[in-house]
Amino acid sequence: MADLNIETNTLTLAVSDGSAMNAYVAAPTGDGTYPNLIILQEAFGVNAHIRDVTDRFARLGYVAIAPELFHRTAPPGFEGSYTDFPAIMPHYQALTNDGLAADLAAAHGWLEDWNAGQPLGTIGWCLGGKVSFLASTVLPVRCSVSFYGGGIAPNAMSAGLLDRADQVKAPLLLCWGGKDAHLTPDQVWAVTAALDAAGKNYINAVFSKADHGFFCDARASYDAESAAVGLALTLGFFGQHLAV
Repeated sequence: MADLNIETNTLTLAVSDGSAMNAYVAAPTGDGTYPNLIILQEAFGVNAHIRDVTDRFARLGYVAIAPELFHRTAPPGFEGSYTDFPAIMPHYQALTNDGLAADLAAAHGWLEDWNAGQPLGTIGWCLGGKVSFLASTVLPVRCSVSFYGGGIAPNAMSAGLLDRADQVKAPLLLCWGGKDAHLTPDQVWAVTAALDAAGKNYINAVFSKADHGFFCDARASYDAESAAVGLALTLGFFGQHLAV
């Protein structure tokens, strides 16, 4: 795997609804041609883990941007605690699909200004997994990856995105934890059934021994083996669809 030198920065982007959104950016330094990647946070903000993941993808040869999706209700740089989800709920519940689509457009706009014309992918975890699915319906992506995306299928907090399955523009890689009590098999089935009905191209991977949040090495549910295989699948998927 590549291990490129990178540069990082935090930007403030103007969103079409008039709000201002911070975003963390990491990109390889020096000459080269690199695909664009939008990194989509868990429900805990663009925290140290998400910044680290953004850096890791940059070192592998991607121009990566991680927008702060809670920017309308939380201060810049907001980071929630993995052990205090109730404190995050007001920010989570304030999100709307229209607002998230505007945030995605702002992040994509920056990539097009800075690294124009390169193929675009998205990847997200938890909340970000849902937003990555949404991105596949509203941005000119070549592919999107969703890890345990809560809210793609309907649940108690969200009407879901299954009514948008026919709008998916590019192949999807969907990764789930087999021991995830939050995203049960019926929800996974609902997502794949909607994509099948819409005739969409996707890969569905269930990690049988993994729980929700298994990719994140800052969480108690981290599973190193599943995370490593999930990353390998992701890089293979990106290599297939984001080659420059």
